[in-house]
Amino acid sequence: MVGLAGVVMNKKTIKDLDLVDKKVIVRVDFNVPLDDSGSVNDEARIKAAMPTIQYILNHGASKVILMSHLGRPKGVVVDSLRMDPVAKELARLLGREVEKLDDCVGKKVKDAVEASDKRVILLENLRFHPQETKGDEAFARELASLADIFVNDAFGTAHRAHASTTIIAKFLPACLGFLVDKEIKSLSCALTPEKPYVVILGGAKVSDKITVISNLMERANTLIIGGAMAYTFLRAKGEGTGSSRVEEDKVSLAKEILEKANCLGIKILLPVDHLVVSAIDKPETKRFTEKLIGGDIAVDIGPKTVNYFKQELEGAKTVLWNGPLGIFENPHYCEGTKEIASMLADLESATVIVGGGDSAAAAKEFGVAGKLAHVSTGGGASLEFLEGKTLPAIAAVPNK
Repeated sequence: MVGLAGVVMNKKTIKDLDLVDKKVIVRVDFNVPLDDSGSVNDEARIKAAMPTIQYILNHGASKVILMSHLGRPKGVVVDSLRMDPVAKELARLLGREVEKLDDCVGKKVKDAVEASDKRVILLENLRFHPQETKGDEAFARELASLADIFVNDAFGTAHRAHASTTIIAKFLPACLGFLVDKEIKSLSCALTPEKPYVVILGGAKVSDKITVISNLMERANTLIIGGAMAYTFLRAKGEGTGSSRVEEDKVSLAKEILEKANCLGIKILLPVDHLVVSAIDKPETKRFTEKLIGGDIAVDIGPKTVNYFKQELEGAKTVLWNGPLGIFENPHYCEGTKEIASMLADLESATVIVGGGDSAAAAKEFGVAGKLAHVSTGGGASLEFLEGKTLPAIAAVPNK
């Protein structure tokens, strides 16, 4: 497995540990959206943990103890963020009863785990305790006291040195679940790609992606830049940007990136036409233009840009997509992102890797997620991995 900075990683997984008659505590990412009635609105993250949970059950563990955060309660109990609806959905997906406890640490919790006749137990929201996000050792030790083995299967929080993701590994034999193992292997393909390698970067800010650009620049053949961040680059080239969003303090940085790419022989593709409006909330004013002037606010790439980008993608062997190319969540401004997403789904010659966050949301929105090689479950975690940073929760797990 190629690691965060090109170093070979060989982390222990659940296949490397004897689970028979063991209590196994698993950090999962059940931070799922809830609807107005308090029910789970999207079970994708629960489904993503199923292979690990089923494997542990099928390989003789006496109990599987699951722990997660939900929302941002900021260290206090928030009734609307209790894990009860998650437990209900989990039980439905597993086809077995799940015992949900009213806390995650303390004598009552430990006694309940020991006394339970259920093999699957879900602890209460970890972030009801401020010690969780502070990486408190005593809190981590209490969590560890519930089990014999720790499994990390929450890639979305792998970049956080929290008690339940990182510190707990000090106190128990630790390993990775299938989801985290797959994330590392898949995202590593973006760091050691088969070429030609095309990177598509979108989103709002150059500042959010600058470290990714720097880390991937010498690996990629082509950088395709869209979304609002493209207009900072267009400004750096001396082109008009109308009233589109530009990070004025990053224009000189964008210019440096363009100059470096030119020296390295790396192509950078920017939009050549745009869908513009006079105001974001006035879709009736939308039109296509090649030149941005006056009050033009770019909200999506235009059809010429779509074709321009597609031509570059056709010969790729590896594609990394991180960030939408327009305001895709607005149906009036989604067509550019949708067109590129659809093409990526049909790109049989390439391994297509999608970073988490908005890109993953767009892939799901346009029904192509299942057709792509990998869609990451971690937004910030996948971004930091691609930046070449060490993820503390991964580093905490020993090598084989």
